[in-house]
Amino acid sequence: MRLILHYLKRYKLLVFLNIVSVFGFALVELGIPTVVSDMIDNGVMNQDETYLVRMGIRIAIISIIGVLGTILLGYCCAKISTSVTRDIRHDVFQKVQSFSHSEMNQFGVASLITRTNNDAFQIMMFLNIILKTALLTPVMMAVSFTLTITTSLKLSLIIVSTIPIIILGVVLVGKISMPISEKQQASLDSINRIFRENLTGIRVIRSFNNDAYESERFDDENVNFMNQSKRLFKLMSSTEPIFFLLMNLAALLIYFTASHMIEAQTLQVGKLVAFMEYLFHAMFSVMLFCMVFMMYPRANVSAKRIMAVLDMDTSIHNGASKKEEKTAEHSVVFDHVDFVYPDGEEAVLKDISFEAKAGETVAFIGSTGSGKSTLIQLIPRFYDVSSGHIFIDGVDVRDMDFYELRNKIGFVPQKANLFSGTIEDNIRFGKEDATMEEIIHATKVAQAYDFIMEKPLQFKERIVEGATNVSGGQKQRLSIARALVRKPQIYIYDDSFSALDFKTDATLRAELKKEITNEIVFIVAQRVSSIMDADQIIVLNEGKVVGKGKHKELLKSCDIYYEIASSQLSEEEM
Repeated sequence: MRLILHYLKRYKLLVFLNIVSVFGFALVELGIPTVVSDMIDNGVMNQDETYLVRMGIRIAIISIIGVLGTILLGYCCAKISTSVTRDIRHDVFQKVQSFSHSEMNQFGVASLITRTNNDAFQIMMFLNIILKTALLTPVMMAVSFTLTITTSLKLSLIIVSTIPIIILGVVLVGKISMPISEKQQASLDSINRIFRENLTGIRVIRSFNNDAYESERFDDENVNFMNQSKRLFKLMSSTEPIFFLLMNLAALLIYFTASHMIEAQTLQVGKLVAFMEYLFHAMFSVMLFCMVFMMYPRANVSAKRIMAVLDMDTSIHNGASKKEEKTAEHSVVFDHVDFVYPDGEEAVLKDISFEAKAGETVAFIGSTGSGKSTLIQLIPRFYDVSSGHIFIDGVDVRDMDFYELRNKIGFVPQKANLFSGTIEDNIRFGKEDATMEEIIHATKVAQAYDFIMEKPLQFKERIVEGATNVSGGQKQRLSIARALVRKPQIYIYDDSFSALDFKTDATLRAELKKEITNEIVFIVAQRVSSIMDADQIIVLNEGKVVGKGKHKELLKSCDIYYEIASSQLSEEEM
């Protein structure tokens, strides 16, 4: 309820109108039976025309108020529930945007999608029920029970005797449904995860002819979700017939008792008619109120899952926007940096120290798992160092504002990622106000211009979801163009040339060298040919720096570098 109350505070006026409309609705539901009861007991045929007109006007006024109340109630419920759901999704999305890689891994993409979509939808449905019934039913119950007691105390005791049974049933249903709801939402997470893995890995699945296995895996989880949902729906569905059985038994006892009371002339027929109407509203209000409590466990599970995201304390906090110290030239300094993954035990980077100055290209090479990609991800603060410092222009990156820090960086990830939209839109992602001349220049440097011009719509050609209509090398070149158009202070290429042929790779590196003069370039590479001309090559092995220098120096001083180079290059190339 804390989640719902937090968001309801934003819509105080609508909540107030909702409460007003509830009283209007209650008036028509209980007012008309009271008027009709009075007319029956007074004998309509024996009354004059003035009495009938007065009663007719009273019913008409009550009906108009009821219609207006119903319309206003429907509007307020719809407006508040949908607005709150919108706000929840907005806040969850904004919170996820602030997550580091650590928090993303902790929740998982599939679970975050479920929490944003399905869990928020469950809150909307529950809130809609609350606004319609949780506010209405207490009013209806209070007024109905008051009217039944004033009409006949003896008959009202029959109704009161059924209430403890109903409350006991609601408590039992709530306790049983809570764990089922938790399993149901967890199963939905798994369905999303399997479905997402299947879509993104469809080529691998087909190439290994594992379609049947994936279908079976999905079916197993789908059946599990169906079974959990079936148990929940059966439990909820069984409550209504049991409730109506209790209500009908109560009505039977009331008719039996009332017949004796009428015979003894201690109860009028009109009072009995009104009493049965009050009984219906009282019992129906109790049922609706019980439905709210039965839906609460499921909504509570969803609310807890959403609150887990919103309450997550991010491991990386935005630094204060400090005025940078003026330095003679740009620089990036790693000062005795260690790094341990949040869920890891052993450091993956140990005592890393080096300095990169403006105009320099620093390359990282080493065996798989040596920590190359992890190292360069510390610069834009995808992770924070466990110990040591990283300085950019003399300022620790942890003291810099995220926007200021990442605005200095043009990052090309290991896995090129393009978005749905045109080629122009994807390149402009690096710089929103980039001119067409800047975009064309960036694509020419990135060796992407030629293949773009061969497409029917050229820069207006659409990139489909997942960028499956461009090759791996084309993706990488477009990603490089996106970074180039940004004109950042620091370029980071995380194995971004792996899908290029040797000729395109060499041409691209030559063009990049002309383009980048006063900027710092970091390159993570597996090919020695891609980094031979680097000003500084850092060789990593098991998270440690085992070699540092230029190509020829490392061939003599670093055995690991020599082994890597000799496995890729001929003696003449080396």
